[in-house]
Amino acid sequence: MHRLSLLAVGLFATVAFAQPNFPEPKTYPPDDATLKEITAKTAELKAAVAELAAKLAKPNPNVEVYLKAAEWIVRHGEWYTEKSGKQTLDVLAVGLAHANSLMEGKAPWLDARGKSIVRGYKSEVDGSIQPYSIQYPAVFDPKKKYRLDIVLHGRDGTLTEVKFLAAKEAAKADPKLDHFVLEVYGRGNNAYRWAGETDVREGLEHFSGTIGLNCEISHKVLRGFSMGGAGTWHLGLHDPVRYSVIGPGAGFTTTRGYIKNLKEPLPEYIDKCLHIYDAVDYAENAFGVPVVAYSGEKDPQKAAADNIEKALKDFKEPYRFKHLVAPGLEHQQPAAWMAKCDAEYRTILAEEKTVAERVRFVTYTSKYFRAAEWLWVYGLDEQYSKAVVDAKIDKANKTVNLSTTNVRCLILHPLSLSLKGIRIDRLVVDGEAFQVKFDSMSCVLLKSNGKWDVSNFETILKQKTTAPGPIDDAFRGEFVVVAPSEQAWHPAVGKHVAVVEKQFGDLWDKHLRGKLPTGKWGDAGNAILFGDPGSNPAIAEVVPKLPIKWTKDELVVNGVKYDPKTHYPALIYPHPKSPGQYVVLNSGHTFKDADFRGTNALLYPRLGDWAVLKPKPTRDDPGAVEVVAAGIFDEFWQFKKEKK
Repeated sequence: MHRLSLLAVGLFATVAFAQPNFPEPKTYPPDDATLKEITAKTAELKAAVAELAAKLAKPNPNVEVYLKAAEWIVRHGEWYTEKSGKQTLDVLAVGLAHANSLMEGKAPWLDARGKSIVRGYKSEVDGSIQPYSIQYPAVFDPKKKYRLDIVLHGRDGTLTEVKFLAAKEAAKADPKLDHFVLEVYGRGNNAYRWAGETDVREGLEHFSGTIGLNCEISHKVLRGFSMGGAGTWHLGLHDPVRYSVIGPGAGFTTTRGYIKNLKEPLPEYIDKCLHIYDAVDYAENAFGVPVVAYSGEKDPQKAAADNIEKALKDFKEPYRFKHLVAPGLEHQQPAAWMAKCDAEYRTILAEEKTVAERVRFVTYTSKYFRAAEWLWVYGLDEQYSKAVVDAKIDKANKTVNLSTTNVRCLILHPLSLSLKGIRIDRLVVDGEAFQVKFDSMSCVLLKSNGKWDVSNFETILKQKTTAPGPIDDAFRGEFVVVAPSEQAWHPAVGKHVAVVEKQFGDLWDKHLRGKLPTGKWGDAGNAILFGDPGSNPAIAEVVPKLPIKWTKDELVVNGVKYDPKTHYPALIYPHPKSPGQYVVLNSGHTFKDADFRGTNALLYPRLGDWAVLKPKPTRDDPGAVEVVAAGIFDEFWQFKKEKK
């Protein structure tokens, strides 16, 4: 049994890592007259948004995004620059102008060329309105193919929706721009992890939906600097299929070495979860996507690219990796060096793009699974251990030869290859041969007792293959919080869980820029349940389907009995009613407010898949707990047996 204080593992505080928080930005609250005007204009825009939605019979996120920006800066008092008050009024004025134009059936700002256009979309995660910006080429011909750059911004402690929107509205058009540029807000400062990661995908999908069939994207370039570089490293190497080239500048690629004085040794359930976002573990995926890295010679964050180069030193497979180092520079990327990076991108993109006849993909979790458009790694023998799939297309014999390491489930899409002119009738996986229909949408292969066989989606869902955990993974996708509706069995525990739920809501509102979605048991999405079986009927219904026992008098987790008067479980488990989704007990994100205020590398899981917690409230943190036990479930969502 592990008996660890959460201060020891850094759940509720970062002091254990001696990692200084970024100082809270100074604020410049607007005077009373300005604040009164902001209040009035916000009410006016809110009414216009409602009127527009009624007329169009649907909401319009492209206008709502201006309202949301003004509301959030006021609710959190985020007047971080002397211009914040004026910028808020400017944003409200633009929102009102757009609403009025749309009421007349006009949207001239959407036709701007070479200039940033602010857009908004409703996130699937929490229903919040999130912004991004798009620049069209200065001279745009919808009949041509264009490159699309997805740009991830760096950390900015003074960043708000208002500041992001105001900067885009004020930016001048670039008369030489010859491609699309999409800039992601990404819910602020989270290094594009968890919901921030989903925002990158959602922003890209929203833009793709707006251009529809009117324009074809030839290549996608993912790039960013500093925190944006960290995001580029992890998103690009986790999903190399999506991009034609990645351009990370600085950032970080490993937790150890970047977080100063990390308290070692970390418990196994924390240590293993570092494999989720440590991009260095995925370095070999440079096999599938060219990398053009940039660093200042004197920048400590040059270590991000150095780590990847070191990891590739003994890699025998072909890959494309170029590291541009600016002599004498520290943490900056001047325009001249951005241009040098762009020249490298253009050289790569000018080369003819064909279907790769060989695919090699590394992952440590089925959370990241796309080896190719036509090949998905859907389950591992063991999560958080290195998994490799190597596929070779033999066009002459209409065969795909695959070799795997630590892979339990594969999904192939023969039709995807067929549409590209490659017909496949046969698969050979680790020496076992299977016939396939070249025009089939998918072919599911599942390994059992070391032997591969053809399977189906129902089986892999039943085996919970598609759900890797940990607790924090539930907040990458749609979720709903179900609160207690009755009295708790034990008042002290019930009161403490209520505090934890409120802290989660406050954290989400402040740092993830949305209201915590609440609802009832059975609503769509991952179900986040707070309380106990006595106070929350949803928990009472789901507990018999979990590998724990929880009654008023006894709590049994992993074969150990605990007193439910002083202990409660927090865990994640495949949703018993909605295959492919999760149910979570008594936890939001397992890192807290202090971690968001510190370096983004602190946003890693602290509880694995399950934990037994004992309330240890303090004056500074009424939600503090002691981790009495914690761990990671096995691949079939059962407690792991102790190795002798």
